Amino acid sequence: MKILKRIMLYFFLLIIVVILFLSSLLYFDFFGTQFKDIEEAILYQSKNIKSPENQIDTLKELKVLSWNIKFGGGRVDFFFECYGDRAIMNFDEVSTNIENISKKINDINPDIVFLQEVDRFSKRSAFIDQIQTILDKTDLNYGYYASQWRSSYIPSHGLGKIDSGNLILSRYPLKNGKRYSLPLIKNHSFLTKYFYLKRNILEVELDFNSKKIYLINTHTSAFATDDTKQKQILILKKHLDKINERGEIFIAGGDLNTIPPYSKQIENFEDSFCMKTNSYKKDIDLNLLNPFYKDFKGDINLEEYQNSNQKTYFTHTANKNGFWNRKLDYIFTNGDILDSKTFQDTIELSDHAPILIKFNIH
Repeated sequence: MKILKRIMLYFFLLIIVVILFLSSLLYFDFFGTQFKDIEEAILYQSKNIKSPENQIDTLKELKVLSWNIKFGGGRVDFFFECYGDRAIMNFDEVSTNIENISKKINDINPDIVFLQEVDRFSKRSAFIDQIQTILDKTDLNYGYYASQWRSSYIPSHGLGKIDSGNLILSRYPLKNGKRYSLPLIKNHSFLTKYFYLKRNILEVELDFNSKKIYLINTHTSAFATDDTKQKQILILKKHLDKINERGEIFIAGGDLNTIPPYSKQIENFEDSFCMKTNSYKKDIDLNLLNPFYKDFKGDINLEEYQNSNQKTYFTHTANKNGFWNRKLDYIFTNGDILDSKTFQDTIELSDHAPILIKFNIH
């Protein structure tokens, strides 16, 4: 009986120690993984400011690009993609990939760029500051960054230090960069929540003709098996509604990790054979973006998408030897879109294709 009581006492003490450890981990944030609900975004600018060919007040259209650049990973087969087991890249790999991404941005020649999965000072991408590198290698001058995965050490797959997130770049000065936190995946354990990605909405302001355009960039959950992604997208819609109700203009883009309404294929994607989220819930995902298309304008016209060869709009595949097999990337605005394009010739540069709109600035 004494032995049993002693075991129970030790077990009770162990529980207390674990609770104290977890509480202190969160309270003191030893690994720097936590964010406030709203906080200032990180401001960047090019080392050499390039004078734009046209001043923003004289522009008739604004070219806006959105692109998930896979942290400069190009077509390296990573462990999370089912095709390989890599987690860390070397300096030459990252430098070459970022160089090629920067060249493509220069070829497209956008005024504004929304990038997702951008790394800065991360072990997996050779500790390169990809933000500063892209600014210095393109005609873009200013940027705001909001981290979605930050830790001084990730105890998995040798990842170590990481800082990766959303970025807005511009030829023209930006101001008032804000990071808005999005909900975490509910069914993760405490430790997983502490170290896992923390999604956000990045918002900045662009001035023109004594008015301003709100620029919004986000990247919603990819691997949630609960309703976290749906909640994140709903919060994005409410965020845009508030701007719209004030009579102000916004352009919002990003990787929403959901497919458009009327998509003909919703499951059994050939590049998702090892993932839990290899299909989309018909009654949820196919209707998730309907409120956006109802109230705003998007980079694709739903009627055209429904009745056309949908492959021409696809923006994602994990299989570098295949072809884009679904659309996950979007741009929405409460203004006017003059034209749009999906750049599907970029399959060697990332697992996502960039999309571009021409926004009627007047």
